[in-house]
Formats: sequence, structure tokens, C-alpha cells
Amino acid sequence: MTRGPTLPAHRLPYLPKPLDAFNTAADDEVHALLLRCLRSPRWSRRIADHRPYPDLDALLAAADEAAYDLSPGELAQALAGESLPELPEGIYSAAHMALSAAQAAYEARFGHGFAIYLGDTPPDEVLDRILEAIRSRLANDPEEERVTAAEELRRLARGRLGHLLGTTGSCATSTNTPVSGK
Repeated sequence: MTRGPTLPAHRLPYLPKPLDAFNTAADDEVHALLLRCLRSPRWSRRIADHRPYPDLDALLAAADEAAYDLSPGELAQALAGESLPELPEGIYSAAHMALSAAQAAYEARFGHGFAIYLGDTPPDEVLDRILEAIRSRLANDPEEERVTAAEELRRLARGRLGHLLGTTGSCATSTNTPVSGK
């Protein structure tokens, strides 16, 4: 018994990748999207204005480079746009008070919000990690902390942009949520 001719392989139509959509979107749309991720108009505009990006690594490198050029005022503006992370359910009010007190001490010492990239921190370890980081960073001198806060913002931006252009199209994720500053 002979078989008939085989059918050619079925090919899916080209589906644009999130980076393709980002590269071709209207300027004001991309700027608004980046502003939600980066919290700085200048930072967002620089990334939007240098499109298209050949790949996600190039975009992330550009975001890092642009962040290094933020003035102290622009950095403070980006930090002011950060918010406290959502804490796991069942956290006692004393834990919320401890976090609020630590954050207030930080802001009083440095004059800007606290930022931290939580990465893959399990939800039940978020509060401890934030409190530990605030307490540790309170020992920094103001210039050292400005550099640390800027690095945390870069890490947050990388996480948000990677998430945005990876799967869901949203700049906010539970693992990348900043703390007030964060």
C-alpha cells in the first residue's frame, strides 16, 4: 500500500511579540506605559525616543544607561512614585506599624522614599526582607543611600520592563512591587 503525498507543515501566522508592539506603538502610548513602569518623565521619554530596540536585552541596557543620567531631583521624583508592597494576608497590625515606622525613619533620614527590588521573594518573607533592608540601609550615609536607591530603581525597572514585554503587558507585578517607597 502506498501513501499519498504528505501535506506541508502547518505554519502559524506571524504573531507580533510584545517588543514588536512596543517598538511600533504611538509615542504618547509608549511614554505613558513607561511612566507607569519607571515613574520618571525624563527616564521614560529617553527610552521611548530611542525605539526601536532589536531585543529585550538592548531595551534593558538602555533603561539602565538612562537611569544613570537621572539628576538627584529626577531620582527623588521616581522614588516618590513608588508605593508600599502588598503584604500577605494575616499580617498583624503590629507588623504594619513596624513597617510604617521604619519607612518614616528612612524618609526622615534620606528625604525620599524607600525602594527595593523583591525579585522572587516568597510572600511570607516580604515583610522581613523589607524591614531588614530598611534597617540596614538606615546606616548608610546619604550619598551611599542615593546610589543604593538608584540601583534598586534600576532593578525594579528591569523587572517591570521584562514582565511588561515578556508575558502580561503590565508594569505591576506582585514580586516586583516596590516599597514606598519600595
